[in-house]
Amino acid sequence: MIEVAGALPPADRRSVFANAPMGIALTTPAGLLVDVNPALAAMVGRSAEELHGRSVIDLVHPEGVLAAQEAHATLTAQPDRPMRHETRLRRADGVDLPVQITASWVAQSDEGQAAHLVLIIEDITERKALEGQLVHRSLHDPLTGLPNRLLFHDRLRHALDRGRREDTPTCVLIIDLDGFKAINDELGHPMGDLALVSFAERLRSVLRASDTAARLGGDEFSIVCENTERADAQALADRLRTAVTEPLELGGTRVPVGISIGIGTARGGEQPEEVYERVVRAADDDMYADKARRRTAPRR
Repeated sequence: MIEVAGALPPADRRSVFANAPMGIALTTPAGLLVDVNPALAAMVGRSAEELHGRSVIDLVHPEGVLAAQEAHATLTAQPDRPMRHETRLRRADGVDLPVQITASWVAQSDEGQAAHLVLIIEDITERKALEGQLVHRSLHDPLTGLPNRLLFHDRLRHALDRGRREDTPTCVLIIDLDGFKAINDELGHPMGDLALVSFAERLRSVLRASDTAARLGGDEFSIVCENTERADAQALADRLRTAVTEPLELGGTRVPVGISIGIGTARGGEQPEEVYERVVRAADDDMYADKARRRTAPRR
């Protein structure tokens, strides 16, 4: 056996294996567990004895099995390149654990040591939670918590694509708060922000589970309605008008607010790329027409 200068003796190498803060596993080339360290056993909630002889694939969440098998096949085909793969392991208690697995192939040695795989398994729960928070922030309005313009576009394209596949209509509502500038000018921007938050809460109260409300910017909001006829969208608009009839309660001050609503409709079966801009523009034009009617309507 060739000794490397400065290499740790076997006892110390075993100590490193046993005390490493992340999971380590040795497996056969086929992925059967030969040895695991305490960190990995704790991660998956099973003893080393329970894990011995089991396939790593058995620990993977069912939804990730196919991708894990493909990653293993890639490592087998290219043994000189370490494999990195993110997946979820299913703990003994049924809890899913997001992990990153880095696997390396160790060839059979001249001294007769069998070929095997070395797996480093890292718990990435905190990283995934942070990534989820960042994605949520990038797709939601920080003031109201509603989806932002970017997510609105994505949901609308999804609805139009479903409409093409299932031959169902899609409606878009564009909503503008009337008199919002006066609230900002007369009561200040903090009260204006409170008005937007209060309106968003009322907006949520009238939605169906399949509807998506979004804040497009300023005092402009929208609702994407999948599988919805124009008459149903109009009924939703009427419910929303009723919901905002009562003045908003802003820090002890009752502030009247009105809304202008426009509706755009896409027929079922239409190509999303052909109808997307048209349905948004139609809703926007209808909203401005509604605003003009409200300005000229006689006061009661």
